[in-house]
Amino acid sequence: MEKPRVRFAPSPTGALHIGGVRTALYNYLLAKRFNGTFILRIEDTDQTRYVPGAEKYIIDSLEWLGLSIDEGPGQGGEYGPYRQSERKALYGKYAQQLIDNGHAYYAFDTPDELDKRREEEKEKGKHSFKYDAGMRMSMRNSLSLPAAEVEQLLSSEAPYAIRLKIPTDEVVLINDIVRGEVRFQSNELDDKIILKGDGMPTYHLANIVDDHLMKISHVIRGEEWLPSTAHHILLYRALGWEETMPVFAHLPLILKPNGKGKLSKRDGDKLGIPVFPLSWEGATEEESFKGFREFGFLPQAALNFLAFLGWNPGTEQEMFSLTELCEAFSLEKIGKAGARFDIDKAKWFNQQYIIAQNNATLAEMVRPMIAAKGFSPNTAFLQTFCGMMKERVTLLPDFWTAGYYFFSNELEYDAKTVRKKWKPENKAFFAEIKQLLASLDPFEAANIKTTIVGHMEANELGFGDVLPIVRVAVSGTVKGPDIFEIMELLGREEIQVRLAKGFATFDEMKAPSA
Repeated sequence: MEKPRVRFAPSPTGALHIGGVRTALYNYLLAKRFNGTFILRIEDTDQTRYVPGAEKYIIDSLEWLGLSIDEGPGQGGEYGPYRQSERKALYGKYAQQLIDNGHAYYAFDTPDELDKRREEEKEKGKHSFKYDAGMRMSMRNSLSLPAAEVEQLLSSEAPYAIRLKIPTDEVVLINDIVRGEVRFQSNELDDKIILKGDGMPTYHLANIVDDHLMKISHVIRGEEWLPSTAHHILLYRALGWEETMPVFAHLPLILKPNGKGKLSKRDGDKLGIPVFPLSWEGATEEESFKGFREFGFLPQAALNFLAFLGWNPGTEQEMFSLTELCEAFSLEKIGKAGARFDIDKAKWFNQQYIIAQNNATLAEMVRPMIAAKGFSPNTAFLQTFCGMMKERVTLLPDFWTAGYYFFSNELEYDAKTVRKKWKPENKAFFAEIKQLLASLDPFEAANIKTTIVGHMEANELGFGDVLPIVRVAVSGTVKGPDIFEIMELLGREEIQVRLAKGFATFDEMKAPSA
């Protein structure tokens, strides 16, 4: 394959849905596999839906994921500008060319006139109004009106839109890498508006003009754009650009976790799952959900998970670095069927990436969370803590929720274990354990274990009689890393405090009534 030029072309209208991130990823992977160019183009022609801050949010999301752009806003490139709103002057030229060669026409219908016609069609039992070949001659446009009236309307600057004139009785053939051969009957297509009354193009014209001028070789986008591709092919043909038309690949839908229906932005709130890469300051209340980053996913895990939502390498390998994904990726291995958003699988990926991180790196990721709780452990302590906990967590916030007791001695004791294991007749034994540990030197895990186990054996007590009580006194729970390693990390003085407090509290805790 020659060096591909691909683009990710989001609209800055709000939060970036995870399906858009997957589109960006697949474009990036194809570009990097064949030493091509990955372009970010901001499609902001619909100024009524523009959201301030959304463009920065998109760029921040790509940066967090490690998907560096080669050309785009702020990055530059010889095919800019890369915001469609800054390319407005280009589109009128091509719309006029389409009118001049008979492939487009002026439409003077007002919004009220269009609404009235829709209602008339409904009354006739036609509920899907289409401005098409069968309708256009009964509407107000440059095809149906006398030439003199058209000239008068244009000279008086009457509002108009420009519509694409769809040919009749033709088959529009699409050879899609993912879908295979797809056919559309031109009689089923409507005459899309390609240039609006404010002089801004619609998606259809801007998309084709920009892809052509930016020499885009492959258009990789969501399945929902497949029906529009027939219009796009007709535009390429009408503009004389068929020879340089890009290759199309329409990606399968991302489905809800239950496999039923397309995953929506609202599902993030309803299901408590991330459907955005990041949260962002410009989000509306409806979109103020946490993203993958805020849930505690590593970007590498998010990318690895997203790569498998529709693509399969054809091997048993599941863990891929971004470099490995670039080497393995191909459009031909993208499936047609919808891909289920399996949040448990996403968490599994994240767990594997957390385990694979070195402790120093993890410590820097975790430090802000610990600091937010009011604690500032030294670097060595935090790195050791991360090493002890990383195989026991799934998401980054789990380091605190599952390991808070490393930093705070305000513990919530496991009452069930205390009631079952704490026996008043053993109080003296536990007091002796505390005393033995007070003078233990060096205070290291192996010595701590030898001391406690030796005293257990001398008193003919088993592990089940002693260790659950020691563990709960130190950490509040019977879960967690090796108790002797925990004790070493916390240190002799802190362990004395915790044992004294724990044993006293256990003595006060009453057994459940009979």
